[in-house]
Amino acid sequence: MIDSQLASNILLGVIGLIALGGVVGTAAAFFSMGRSAYRKD
Repeated sequence: MIDSQLASNILLGVIGLIALGGVVGTAAAFFSMGRSAYRKD
């Protein structure tokens, strides 16, 4: 049986990783879009 403290820590860790991945992915997308637009001009 998992205690509630461990479960909440795991849940927070998963949510944090998803949020971090989303931020990094968004930044990379904007960076690549900006570079391609800059290069095209």
